[in-house]
Amino acid sequence: MGAMISNLAFVFRNIFSKKGMKGKSVGGMNYYACLSMMSLLILTPFAIAVEGPKVWALGWQNAVSQIGPNFIWWVVAQSVFYHLYNQVSYMSLNEISPLTFSIGNTMKRIVVIVSSIIIFQNPIQPVNALGATIAIFGTFLYSQAKQLEKFGKKDE
Repeated sequence: MGAMISNLAFVFRNIFSKKGMKGKSVGGMNYYACLSMMSLLILTPFAIAVEGPKVWALGWQNAVSQIGPNFIWWVVAQSVFYHLYNQVSYMSLNEISPLTFSIGNTMKRIVVIVSSIIIFQNPIQPVNALGATIAIFGTFLYSQAKQLEKFGKKDE
């Protein structure tokens, strides 16, 4: 259920972001920068109100005690890579349609899953294999439809 909600939120993010960038001189990088700053301003008060500073401090202490002093560097590295991932996503979304972007993201997930199975020899359940097959088949059909669309425009 959580994965479906996440996918739905991802698609809405792409659609509304593309609409926000359309017809304006705001590129993907600038749009993502504005969204990041607005998110920080809007969500920080809610996070403090819900969790409070004591919960943050306790969580930080638990993480450092379990992981060690490298925890800080892990958080910094993850923050940088997450920011770069989103920045490149918005740069890409600036150039292609939300549907194409979502299809590419689906294929990225399939590559990660297959790589995980091959490299780490993770067992795969039949339902997971079915889901991966449906995603690959759907991407194939999308690429075929795009090819037909290109050929249709050439004939006109």
